Amino acid sequence: MSTVNSQDDEDTFKILIATDIHLGYMEKDPVRGNDTFVTFNEILDNAQKNEVDFVLLGGDLFHDNKPSRKTIHACLQSLRKYCMGDRPIQFEILSDQAVNFYNSMFPWVNYQDENLNISIPVFSIHGNHDDPTGADALCALDILSCAGLLNHFGRSASVEKIDISPILLRKGRTKIALYGLGAIPDERLYRMFVNKQVTMLRPKEDEDSWFNLFVIHQNRSKHGATNYIPEQFLDDFINLVVWGHEHECKIAPCKNEQQCFYVSQPGSSVVTSLSPGEAVKKHIGLLHVRGKKMKMQKIALETVRTFYMEDIVLADHPDLFNPDNPKVTQAIQAFCMEKVEMMLDNAERERLGNPRQPGKPLIRLRVDYAGGFEPFSVHRFSQRYMDRVANPKDIIHFFRHREQKEKNDNDLNFGKLVSRPASEGMTLRVEDLVKQYFQTAEKKVQLSLLTERGMGEAVQEFVDKEEKDAIEELVKFQLEKTQRFLKERRTAAEEEKIDEEVRKFRESRKKNAEEEDEEVREAMTRARAHRSEDAVLVTASSDEEAMDTGMKGSGDSDDGFPAAVTRGRGRARGRARGARGQNPTARGSSQRRRGSSGRESATSSRTYKPVSVPAKNMSIMDAFKSLKTDPLNSSKSYSEVRVHFCMSEIVMSFDLNNKYMVKILAVNQEMFPNCKFQQQVSACSVVDLLHPFLLSCLSEKNKD
Repeated sequence: MSTVNSQDDEDTFKILIATDIHLGYMEKDPVRGNDTFVTFNEILDNAQKNEVDFVLLGGDLFHDNKPSRKTIHACLQSLRKYCMGDRPIQFEILSDQAVNFYNSMFPWVNYQDENLNISIPVFSIHGNHDDPTGADALCALDILSCAGLLNHFGRSASVEKIDISPILLRKGRTKIALYGLGAIPDERLYRMFVNKQVTMLRPKEDEDSWFNLFVIHQNRSKHGATNYIPEQFLDDFINLVVWGHEHECKIAPCKNEQQCFYVSQPGSSVVTSLSPGEAVKKHIGLLHVRGKKMKMQKIALETVRTFYMEDIVLADHPDLFNPDNPKVTQAIQAFCMEKVEMMLDNAERERLGNPRQPGKPLIRLRVDYAGGFEPFSVHRFSQRYMDRVANPKDIIHFFRHREQKEKNDNDLNFGKLVSRPASEGMTLRVEDLVKQYFQTAEKKVQLSLLTERGMGEAVQEFVDKEEKDAIEELVKFQLEKTQRFLKERRTAAEEEKIDEEVRKFRESRKKNAEEEDEEVREAMTRARAHRSEDAVLVTASSDEEAMDTGMKGSGDSDDGFPAAVTRGRGRARGRARGARGQNPTARGSSQRRRGSSGRESATSSRTYKPVSVPAKNMSIMDAFKSLKTDPLNSSKSYSEVRVHFCMSEIVMSFDLNNKYMVKILAVNQEMFPNCKFQQQVSACSVVDLLHPFLLSCLSEKNKD
């Protein structure tokens, strides 16, 4: 590795590098709640003391996708305290900033904003914990970017092809091309690299004179066939890769002999899992770049809570533990106490030399009790250390190491007896769990319409991003697509043939992974839009209810569908809105329909409006037969029913006082092009508006 003299001069970039800060991790814990905020302040304090040109973050600045107000406030407070000031910026940006920050309303670097006084610019990509979500694809970093405290880069404008355009920086005679790629699902990005859909753009002039620095946030270690990004996928013109997401600190640049670039893995600045990789001493890096030469200076973090971890295999101590001894459990407990006391002594000695370090350490003792031993009570054991460790409930972890054998007991495959790396065993994704479940599940519970991959990604969105409609929207999307497929194939109305066609269609989708990814993305977009719409409806509902409670409307029209009632000084009844096109005196069919009046009038051109009221599924003939006025509920003028036909759905409101009047509340325009939303027709003529197949169905029904 070519090194540069650390002496400051006008040609040397000084960059502070950190990744995976995870602000807000365990913020509600009374002992560990402020750990991330304290360490973040230390990182920025190091940047200020070393007078760096800028701070470079490799993703996962926040632990939660939707950080709390406390976390956002603490982050803003730190950035304002350490990154704003009068110190001049010594470098300039040569690239088109409208391309680098295309997603921002202020597409320029924050220190060039005339309304801000920035002394240390912060550049950051997003990680898998704080990635953009929702209908507007925003993340917490966008809030910081809009406030002018951080420069969010590395977002991909397309999910089909990724063109990574660098931020071109120059200080004196040193030029840096800063590339960034925010977190993308590993399997998708792996496939895009294989299909040559990822391109790193290079400067047109003097491309060999640039120091190429690439920041990425993906799995580096292999967690599956495609659940990681091999280093050889990256272009060989890169000089240094800053790799985020992996928490084990390997900040010293390591050369990839095949691609001839260096990789630095700073690791996390906080312990988020009690695993061996987290027990490594935490560091940040001070990178010096001059020309094409570089030097990485390690800076140990002093405010990180110490973490000690040790493994015990009881079977390796036959002289101490005999499973046949009735008092062996007490002996094991005493042995574990001795080990914990030794780790506490080591932590205390380390803390005495560093007053900034938190008082209570993290302790983890993993006990392999295979071989006929029995575990003791972890809760009783933990009570002894409530005031001495930060994680009393997690001190002891019992597990059994199982050796896998071949079916033939005489022939052992010793390759399978090698234990998996700890980092590999600690990572379990929801997508993988869903896939494993369906691979081992019985035939009767196997998926027949969806694929395991699509369902896994939907569940992942539900768990990680709290997209409550993700699974439902995926099912709806796949159902609609299958319906169109069957209609195009003109499949005979026989259950066996339909099942066979659906099975073939599902298998074809599984083979076309790109199309399946596109389907999942479309379904997630619909789920986010649905969530945003629900939020607007709830807000409108609460606002209108506050204004309109108490007053009953009047003035029914002859046909039971009055004109919109204008709102006066009085208060209208919350369940019967004007502008809904329904009788103001009616209470309506469901309280959940409140607040939709304004949106219905404003979006009357929409051809399909989902109705969230609970309704009875019935055939069209059953719907007509069931329309009898209930004397106990005579105040209700309409009854909503859902009519399923030809694998589609129509929602109609039948007038109980005049069962020959119908109002269309929701309709699938593709299946029934003649029906219009909010159309008022007679029950006799609604048949002529529906799908042609309905006529034949009704004629057969009448014959019966």
